[in-house]
Amino acid sequence: MTSQFFTYNKGKVIQALRYHFITRPEIKVMMILVNVFAIVSAGFFFFKKISPLAFLISSVLWFFLMIVFWFLLPKMIYRKAATFKDRFQAILSNKEFRIENDRGGRSWPWEEFSTWMESPYFFHLYFNSRSFFIVPKEAFEGDELQEARKIFKAKIIKK
Repeated sequence: MTSQFFTYNKGKVIQALRYHFITRPEIKVMMILVNVFAIVSAGFFFFKKISPLAFLISSVLWFFLMIVFWFLLPKMIYRKAATFKDRFQAILSNKEFRIENDRGGRSWPWEEFSTWMESPYFFHLYFNSRSFFIVPKEAFEGDELQEARKIFKAKIIKK
């Protein structure tokens, strides 16, 4: 199956990168711990068990982490990756996943992918927990979207 040619929309890519970050187990655990810490410090501050400075420091930590994961990291990655500024076509075959643009193409056998997930606008195809490729859903029209989903389910066996 061959997709339509596609380009990446900056806003949607940044949302997909945010989705990637908040679904990582280590980041989920850290965000939960920081939120619990912030709630506990708010409770301690309310019952006058800690000083306003300690509560302020915990609040600043919470804001800093949310800004980093929600704004800074996705924008830095988008800015560094030339991939998001190019025009591609995805080819899903029985043996491999192939991406092509005007300058050439690259293929990966399905076995190289460790897992995949779906976000609102993209399919995330993971090589490992840190390396992945995103394919916009809008590259597939009508029934092709369902077909692409079936191919990803069948070919990328979650490890």
